[in-house]
Amino acid sequence: MSNLKDMYKTLQQDPFPGELAIRLGDKELIFRKRTWEIDGETKGLRYGENPDQPAALYEPVSGGVEAGGVELRGPGKGLVSAITEEHMLQAGKHPGKINLTDVDNGLNILQYLAAKPAAVILKHNNPCGAAWTDKGIAEALRRAFDADRIAAFGGAIVLNRPVDMACAKVINSAYFEVVAAPKFAPDALAELKTKKNLRIIRIPGIETLAELGSEPFLDIKSLVDGGVIVQFSFRNRIRTAADFLPAKAEKDGTELIARAPSKAEADDLLFAWAVEAGVTSNSVLFVKDGATVAIGTGEQDRVGCVQLAVSKAYTKYADLLAFEELGKSLFELKLAAREDPSLADKLADIERRTREAKSGLQGSVAVSDGFFPFRDGVDLCIEQGVRAIAQPGGSIRDHEIIRAVNEASPQVAMVFTGQRSFKH
Repeated sequence: MSNLKDMYKTLQQDPFPGELAIRLGDKELIFRKRTWEIDGETKGLRYGENPDQPAALYEPVSGGVEAGGVELRGPGKGLVSAITEEHMLQAGKHPGKINLTDVDNGLNILQYLAAKPAAVILKHNNPCGAAWTDKGIAEALRRAFDADRIAAFGGAIVLNRPVDMACAKVINSAYFEVVAAPKFAPDALAELKTKKNLRIIRIPGIETLAELGSEPFLDIKSLVDGGVIVQFSFRNRIRTAADFLPAKAEKDGTELIARAPSKAEADDLLFAWAVEAGVTSNSVLFVKDGATVAIGTGEQDRVGCVQLAVSKAYTKYADLLAFEELGKSLFELKLAAREDPSLADKLADIERRTREAKSGLQGSVAVSDGFFPFRDGVDLCIEQGVRAIAQPGGSIRDHEIIRAVNEASPQVAMVFTGQRSFKH
């Protein structure tokens, strides 16, 4: 066992060269390997996805590439790849690939959420909680954490506003691996540094992150045979609530039109669709009052995404009640309830209140990264008390989907995004 523990502490010496180049036609983009001077040593990435995989981080430094007359993102737009020793305010065990790709996906989401203080907590390249609010960055982070205390353990926090002392105290109230933000107040930084293994990263580019949202980069997927697939990166077309399209369809000469969302519903759908850009497909997520309630990720069928998100919502809601009222996780409470009748009663009460509150899903909105091929997923959302839904549209059964929301009582709103948001 000691050898396995040592494996996670061992720095992989990567064999990759200091420079990398990508040529598209007659255009070339040059990258330089990123290393840091830490504790008197030159260190690159700690390791790749697993401790026995060497890895390297490269930053674009010169040149540029284009395709179809579109210039793709290149040098001078640095975020994660531009992190220097100056930005690594505390290296902790210094970052590996997963730490940085989690931060990167947080930035991918936050580029669409510049209008308010926003926080995203990520694990394994998926958001487990996200929130935005006019009440400040500490409140945004608290609400993101409350959305899923369980998954947030050991996660990466990415924030779009400077960290103040109130925010630092929220961060230090639990265990996190990484926190990235545009700035850190001196007293907040001192507070965070009491957690010696926390990686604290300042990314100045977060302050201008919104400017990158419409500018694509070259997205590369490597294949097991050594080949690659290249594509333009995803660009979110929904930047304001006005960008949503009316949900309508025609069947047998009759046009069906869904109810348009209220302003509050549209605001939550706008936030939810931004978070959706960072969720592994197939996915469905629920949002209420500017915070995620549950995120269903990586399912093979659409209704399965909804079922997963609903199941997670019930677990996370009950867990939060157990922790706030008894100082125990839901699973600790279940274990203790086996031997303690009084705790068994408290557990039963928490489970009852969770069911009655529909785990916070009542009054929420839902977004789906792909269209609903059948109405089953929509009906399940409606059963949970969802008030509005956004989805790409384009199914041959759109008329059935719209009929489902129109038949609901009270009537559920629906809009189309006019684009799919798959992420693999």
